[in-house]
Parts: sequence; C-alpha cells; structure tokens
Amino acid sequence: MTKAVVAALLGCMPVLVSAGPGDRLLATGGASMIEGASGGGIVPWAVMTGYGTREQWGGAVFATRVDTGDYRLDTAGASVSYANRVELSFARQRLGIDELAGAAALPESSLNQDVFGAKFRLFGDLIYDQLPQVALGLQHKRQTNFLIPRTVGAQRDSDTEAYVAASRLFLGGAFGYNLLVNGTLRYSRANETGLLGFGGDRRDTPSLLKEGSIGVFLNPQWVLGVEYREKPDNLGFAGESDWKDVWLAYFPSKRVGLVAAWTDLGEIATLEDQTGLYLSVQISY
Repeated sequence: MTKAVVAALLGCMPVLVSAGPGDRLLATGGASMIEGASGGGIVPWAVMTGYGTREQWGGAVFATRVDTGDYRLDTAGASVSYANRVELSFARQRLGIDELAGAAALPESSLNQDVFGAKFRLFGDLIYDQLPQVALGLQHKRQTNFLIPRTVGAQRDSDTEAYVAASRLFLGGAFGYNLLVNGTLRYSRANETGLLGFGGDRRDTPSLLKEGSIGVFLNPQWVLGVEYREKPDNLGFAGESDWKDVWLAYFPSKRVGLVAAWTDLGEIATLEDQTGLYLSVQISY
C-alpha cells in the first residue's frame, strides 16, 4: 500500500491523525512497557519509541504503577530512538512485597531490578509495507538485591534475553476502526520478569515464550486493547502464572500518553489471585 493511498484512507476515516509532514501518526510509537521498551504495558511491540521518522530522533520518559493489594510495582524509565530504526531504553523497577515480607519474616521488603534495552527494526513497516514491521530486541536485566531470589532457588542475579516482535496496523480492520495486532516471541529464563532472579531449581535453561497484543483505535486519541504474556516456571517454591490485561490508552497529543489497565497476574511468590490496576503516564517527543 503506497503512502498516497494511506493518506487518502486517513482523510476518509477519522481514526488516526498526523501532527505534521514527516512525522509518524499519533499513538504509533506505542506506550512504554514495564521494562522500558515501546509497546503495550507488559508486551514489547516492533514499533520504535516516540515519533521520529527518517533522520529524526524520538523518545519518551515514563512512570508506571501496578497495585494488586499484596504487591506494588513501581517503574520509571526513558527511551530514545533514531530514524525509526533503532531504540535504546532503560527502566528501574521496584516491587514492594510488604505483605509477603511480614508473613514470611523476610529480611527485605522490596525486590529491585534495572533493565537496559535495545531494539532494531529488521524490515517491514507498521502501515506502509506489505510486510508487518518486525524488530529484534535485547534486554539485559540486573536484579540488584539478590538475597531473597537466591534463597528461593534462583541461579543468577543478571541475564540477557532476546525477543522478536511483529506489529501491523490494519486500517479499518475492525468494522471500520483501525486495528493494531502484535505478536512477540521471547527467549528468557527470568523469574517474574527478573525481579526474582533468573533460572531456578526446577529449570535453568531459557524458554521460548509467547506474547501478544491487540488494540482497536476507537477514535484518534483512544485505544482499547488486550495483552497476554506467557511466563516460565523455573522455581520449585511457587508457581509462576501467565499475565493478562485489558487496557485503555489515551493520547491527547503526541506529547502525552496515559494508559490504564486491569491486570490479572495470577500467582506471584505463593500469593494467588493477584489482580489490580495498572496506571502509566508517558511524555514523548
């Protein structure tokens, strides 16, 4: 599909808007996921952060909170991209475990992690190509207080994982509304994304894990979607559940993005039925 055809379609369909010549469309940089990469809340997409096109820089800063009652995850970070081709990101995570620490007399009340990310667009385009946009991502994770993870069986406090993501925006693909579809394959042995270390007494080799996102553009600013993230099960002391959420994103401009979601995280470190609210704010350029 040529850019001229896409422009004509966008002129007929008030579902996405553009802020100026050469700039990417509103919301096509995605949000910032909990590990810093551009995408949804829990799944990275093949898109690059911000709104930069050829020979342009883009980027974002973000803060996120997920609260299930028993746990609270706070994440903050930043990302930068160039030429809609390469993305670098950083996120710092803190998981508050006050309830579990009190019940089990644990020596620490939080688990902390730094995530350094890189993503490279391999081929395709989100809208303008016959092929979906496909990107290769790397995330180096470092758990910074390893006493509890080591005690429950984790084998290492840092690791590097890889993922391949494919994203496509179908214009008018959902009863006249624009439809974004993303699929991701991740190669990882991270326990609870790395907050409980990497590898375990049950399994110490990386697993190939499936992730996915679907989003429907309700109008130029609002996107409603769902996500799924498969998790490994490396530790014998507790099961690790797959994650799911239903999310609603609001992009009042290319500068600001707000995301709210209802998350179902299942069992985390022996505590079951971990559901709660996800909130994130992002400032982009």
